[in-house]
Amino acid sequence: MKHRKIYLLSTIILLTITVIVLSCKKTALNTSDPNNLTTGNYYKTAAQLKAGVNAIYAVMHQNNLVSREWYYLHDTRSDEVFPGGGQLEIPRRQLYENTDDPTNSVMNSVWNGWYTVIFRANVVTDNAPNVTDNVADKNESVGEAKFLRAWAYFDLVSMWGGVPLVTTVPKSPNDYKPRASVSEVYAQIVQDLKDAAAVLPGKSATDKGRATASAANAMLGRVLMQQGDYAGAKAAFLKIPTSGADGYSLTARYLDNFELATEFNSESIFEVVFVDKGDNNYNWGGESATEPQSTVRNQEYCPVAWRNLIPSNKYLNEFENTATGAAKTDPRFSYSVYQSGDTYNNGQSILTDGDQNGNSSVVNGVTKKISWRKFMIIYQESSATAGFHPAGNNQRIIRYSEILLNLAECNIELGDIPGAVTYLNMVRARQDVAMPPYPTAQFPVTTKSDVLKALMHEKMVELGDEEVRNIDILRWRKKGYFTTEPIANFHANRDELLPIPQAELDNNPLVNGHQNPGY
Repeated sequence: MKHRKIYLLSTIILLTITVIVLSCKKTALNTSDPNNLTTGNYYKTAAQLKAGVNAIYAVMHQNNLVSREWYYLHDTRSDEVFPGGGQLEIPRRQLYENTDDPTNSVMNSVWNGWYTVIFRANVVTDNAPNVTDNVADKNESVGEAKFLRAWAYFDLVSMWGGVPLVTTVPKSPNDYKPRASVSEVYAQIVQDLKDAAAVLPGKSATDKGRATASAANAMLGRVLMQQGDYAGAKAAFLKIPTSGADGYSLTARYLDNFELATEFNSESIFEVVFVDKGDNNYNWGGESATEPQSTVRNQEYCPVAWRNLIPSNKYLNEFENTATGAAKTDPRFSYSVYQSGDTYNNGQSILTDGDQNGNSSVVNGVTKKISWRKFMIIYQESSATAGFHPAGNNQRIIRYSEILLNLAECNIELGDIPGAVTYLNMVRARQDVAMPPYPTAQFPVTTKSDVLKALMHEKMVELGDEEVRNIDILRWRKKGYFTTEPIANFHANRDELLPIPQAELDNNPLVNGHQNPGY
């Protein structure tokens, strides 16, 4: 059974002060409507402030962000995916081919979605001082708002560079902000996450889907790694408990991290919650003020549905395989993708080439049809019902295996090679993975270069298509860790960043004229 979800409770929490202008005579009369709830008279209790936090989560779930465009933007900027066929829409293909421009609709959707998150977070932080009835609940709400604002800015600064830094609700239509420096944006993110980690609780048995102290520390570690502060990142990751009621651990079964019945498991640090509404309805226009939100990821990547993005050949051939000299074929291959001949629908159906429209893949020299399995739900349903099925499978954003791999990277950069290998082997030792520990014949781990190669391999096969790879690429490219550029059609000194959206250039005079290089 799904746990309590976080939805938008009321549109009143989004209202700014409304002034009714009445013209009874030649002189206009300005007065406030005493019956209208505004930010000035609404945010007086901790419960009302929590409603404001719910509004932040609501926009995070919508089509602009995690239920659709967010994963497309991350995936098409990585080397783990390939177009499923000609059905891939032009804006998504542009991102994959690095032919996008400032008008790209997917990119604009994510930009607008994150700035809506930021605005709503600012509503909460601005109004929190007015709440005095329950200080503990108030502080927790502020912590959630700051966590979500930090995540928004991390995505923005990672993909666009310096962006307008807005930390309070604008007071007038002309309250524009220029592009802040990258270091200024990162400083705000780090402060928000430290503040959040200090006040957020641990795991909750009932109130799931909300940010926790561990989620804040995990995100902080990600951010500090991206800045090159590996000592700070390691310290943040080590604050995540591994025992007790708040402790995290690897699941025995890898697929528990991607299926419906095993949401909020021992490995899951932060998830975005979705609900199957039972009517195959999806809110394409955005968020709903009164209804739960489903996700169309199951639709977009599904082998027997649209199949818009499929695994790249590079990703598929990264897995260790006895056919290429490994001691064991990595079982995470079959856990992560479907290929023709696999069963689904609780073992009652067999996937065929004909089921999978579009492009084929080449694995170890063999051409075959392969599609994503992660986050798909056809393991328990037939192709007839999967033809169009917006689903309720939660998007796992941070899981404990990533923390272990990030700790390995931190140790590599800090000169602790044996410590790094220990963390890598913890991930490989998952019960139903049980890959031989490093060193192996294909992956010696004597030098820093050796262990970096093993780390980059392990992150790809463990976290493939989980919207982590593109951020890793940005960090590793800067450090010169790639012998060849991993992204096809990459244009140096341009494609490191996305273009600032045209609407932002048109509407913000302090940003106009400050486009990223090459666009």
